[in-house]
Amino acid sequence: MMITTPNDAEALRTEIAMLAAKMIAEDGTDYGSAKRRAAKQILGNSKVQGNILPDNAQIEQEVREYNALFFGDSQPQRLHLLRNIALDTMLDLEQFNPYLVGAVLNGTAGKHSDIYLHLYADNSKEVAIFLLNKDIQFEVSEHFNKRNESIETLSFLRRQEGIHLLLHSMDDIRIGARNERANIAALRNLIAESQSTDTSTSDTL
Repeated sequence: MMITTPNDAEALRTEIAMLAAKMIAEDGTDYGSAKRRAAKQILGNSKVQGNILPDNAQIEQEVREYNALFFGDSQPQRLHLLRNIALDTMLDLEQFNPYLVGAVLNGTAGKHSDIYLHLYADNSKEVAIFLLNKDIQFEVSEHFNKRNESIETLSFLRRQEGIHLLLHSMDDIRIGARNERANIAALRNLIAESQSTDTSTSDTL
């Protein structure tokens, strides 16, 4: 595709973002993979310039719009379920300073979404011991943050939903941006606000 004006570039970014959003909402593809696959599908083997690709914020907005258009009847209930499971899990893990992150927090969670929690402890082994004492079987893996640093992750199922615990030291607890994570109190407020909005909406119908 020949790009000759800023409008051409913006139109292409939007097209890639919309296709990536569909992959995320329909298949549970992660943002990075969805972005690359969408660009490949639209541009073929053409070299992709970095400024042509949409950022995650643009894709996230497209995911919201896709969910509203195609999953408006089911996605809010799905999100409510995941948030409540997240809250129950955070209450169980309260001693490890849990924070909710990702799609369940920002409201774009769909049928393929899992729950991601950041935990903060003096010794990450304490979390594993806690789970074992609760007879919770988990798998150990690693995730990578924006700085490409490896983070030990413990994963298990709760009520048939995937839970991923990303383990951090207590020194990292102040690093996370407030708008990108929610503690127990913030999640409770979010659930209450969502319920209030749903009630108001139904009252007007």
